[in-house]
Amino acid sequence: MLTLKLNFDSRDLDKQLLSESELDELIGVRDYKDFLNPRNELYRERGMSEKPPSRAEALKLMSRTPNLIRRPLLVHGPQIIIGFDENAYRQLAKTLKAR
Repeated sequence: MLTLKLNFDSRDLDKQLLSESELDELIGVRDYKDFLNPRNELYRERGMSEKPPSRAEALKLMSRTPNLIRRPLLVHGPQIIIGFDENAYRQLAKTLKAR
């Protein structure tokens, strides 16, 4: 993101946890399971890929265990890029430069 010269605000989720309500608002109508980090130990221990938690339970777990949130999250208006996706970053940079 830095090499693409995108200006952004950052939030260290380990130091500034997202509340359940912030997560709920952030995720909105999207599939909450996309925000779960499959590399996280809790995710693997609980077998979340085969038996995902309910949305309410996922929000609670992510608010208490920030490493369960897939990162980075890049939010631009209604668009959210979840995880490292260089092509999506490049597309966003093109869109912003075209303005």
